[in-house]
Amino acid sequence: MPAGTPSLNHDLLLVTLMANVAVAATLATMLVRFPWFRRILLTERRDWPERLVFAACFGIPRVAGVGPRLVLPYRAADPSLRGSLLAGLVARPSSGALVGVAVGLPATAVGEFAALPFAVGCGFAGGGLREVCPKEEIWKFSPFFVTKLHRSAWRLIRNFQLDWQVILVMAPILLELLRQSIGRRFPGRLFYFTADNWWLFLLVIASTVLSVAIPIKIWNSARIEHRLAEQEKLLMAARVEALANQINPHFLFNTLTSITSLIRSKPETARVLIVKLSGLLRRLLRHQEHFVPLREELAAIDEYLDIERVRFGPSLVIEKFIDDSSLDVIVPSMILQPLVENSIKHGLARKVGEGRITIHTSRRAGHAVIEIVDNGVGMPTADPLRTAADADDVHGIGLRNVNERLRVIYGANYQLRMQSTPGQGTLARIEIPELVVSERVPA
Repeated sequence: MPAGTPSLNHDLLLVTLMANVAVAATLATMLVRFPWFRRILLTERRDWPERLVFAACFGIPRVAGVGPRLVLPYRAADPSLRGSLLAGLVARPSSGALVGVAVGLPATAVGEFAALPFAVGCGFAGGGLREVCPKEEIWKFSPFFVTKLHRSAWRLIRNFQLDWQVILVMAPILLELLRQSIGRRFPGRLFYFTADNWWLFLLVIASTVLSVAIPIKIWNSARIEHRLAEQEKLLMAARVEALANQINPHFLFNTLTSITSLIRSKPETARVLIVKLSGLLRRLLRHQEHFVPLREELAAIDEYLDIERVRFGPSLVIEKFIDDSSLDVIVPSMILQPLVENSIKHGLARKVGEGRITIHTSRRAGHAVIEIVDNGVGMPTADPLRTAADADDVHGIGLRNVNERLRVIYGANYQLRMQSTPGQGTLARIEIPELVVSERVPA
């Protein structure tokens, strides 16, 4: 039997073909786990360094697959056709040709002189098909193409429209038939599998097609997962931005309402409030980030309380118990102001005598804990969050906004917790995962 035309019994041939497909799927799965390889897959236009990296990381394992066939008595399946074709399809003709050179040179060194031009030709064939075929059609190439062949045939008969999936399927089939023809015409010059009957011959062709389709399917799934993750991040960022944009108008509306009520009765107090408000608004306009260190959030609360002290005078007392280690923890911006405003508006405004607001911050078990406590009138209900939100304003923005932001950013397990005792006061509690300034990331 001439070299390059191994005669295998049926069982061994079947095992070899299955191993051929399994190795192709395993290699594709291993490569897609590397972030740099995934980045290459996500970009359709690749510069030369990226093409070389792709050819290297894809071609070297293919060369390792040729080696056992050349040095061992076992005639393993040869990856030159599917490797070169796949590299050309996914990357560009140059990448396919580079992989073809890599897998063809070892076989040429042992006398298979047709291996190098055939492998390079397969790379250019895949690259040429990539240039003329819509890119998304390539990523739709699936190992389940057989289930769609009847639709493609009907489309061809009815509309004389050729389906790109048919062309993609025909490419490895025609190349495998070409390899079989060259191998038979020039014995020992090109490796191929001989089949004793027609169904084994069909299995050889099917393994070649599957070895191209399965890696594309795996890589396309990774691309879709990445895009979904990016879309989810963008959606979350958009929701956070929308919620944050609701906070400022809500705060501004309530503060302007308070100033309006003082213009005639206490014009000097109203003037001071307007000056304080303008300073706070300038600060908010300077800082457009969605996340800030807790020290900045507390500074914003101080500016807000300066406005409220002008309204309430000495009857409003503020106490702070701040854990210094918590000051660098990252929190959503403007997350505390609605809580303090709720304490003043619904807890202290109707209270007779001194009103007191206490702010606690601490770090516990990898979480930052912030508590706003007032000694106001409290709320006679088992669900103070719902009561305060319903009474907040006509749109119910304040506390609902805070609760929704916590759920969107940190997940359903992180919510605003409120406890209230009629006649004694209300506690609002936020517990979020720690993220300190040195680990700070944009929204």
